[in-house]
Amino acid sequence: MACGPGSCSPDAARQGAASPGETSGTRLFRVLALCAALTATAFEARSQQNADAATVPGLPAIGKWMLTSQGVPSDWLGEVYQGRNLREPINVIIVDEGASSAEDAKARLLAAAAHAGYPIRFGHSTGYRGFIGGQLYTQLPQGRDDAFSNDVFEVSNNHGRIFGPHAFEQGYLFTGAFSREEVDPLRYPPHRYGSFNRARDDFTQRLDRSTAFKVSGFVDLGNALIHDPKLTTGDHDGMAVVVRAGR
Repeated sequence: MACGPGSCSPDAARQGAASPGETSGTRLFRVLALCAALTATAFEARSQQNADAATVPGLPAIGKWMLTSQGVPSDWLGEVYQGRNLREPINVIIVDEGASSAEDAKARLLAAAAHAGYPIRFGHSTGYRGFIGGQLYTQLPQGRDDAFSNDVFEVSNNHGRIFGPHAFEQGYLFTGAFSREEVDPLRYPPHRYGSFNRARDDFTQRLDRSTAFKVSGFVDLGNALIHDPKLTTGDHDGMAVVVRAGR
């Protein structure tokens, strides 16, 4: 049974039973708080089931897909590409070996992205999550309609969201999902999927040329959907580009 102001699971109701001297208002608040916690736990479990993580030597488990706020793999806002539904793959891995803390890792990444020509820009869907090492991370940037992008949303652009940082023995790890959208105001819808590989390669190569984050290799995440009759990852080849910043 779903939790809510008028209903909750039997276990939650039992745990919310009144304590001696507890008022009805306090008890109701406690029951609702417990219901909210149970709902969040269920969402987390569903999201982790959908994460479909890849095992990468030397790195934590990495989710193959960008997940929506409902905990399911993102579908590029319902885009149908060549007769199949798109699924948005993780295609960038970033390792920061020099950050002193999680906040420092975020600051270094945001500064590097801006310096590489991918500042935070508005006009994009948000609320996404990524799975790293058994945990779900909300997207960076965190604005209402923000993403990292190489141009304004009114024209064709590469854009992406980044997830993390996840602390591990080498430093801090982020994952990212980048794609190119082709914009034509004379057609409907005006914004359409263009490429995953072009956006991935442009973002990581710009980081490599302009910042301390250097391309160090490639990882096969096994997330290219080629022969699926209903789903596709477009031109994605299943590879994530690994970028590292040293100490």
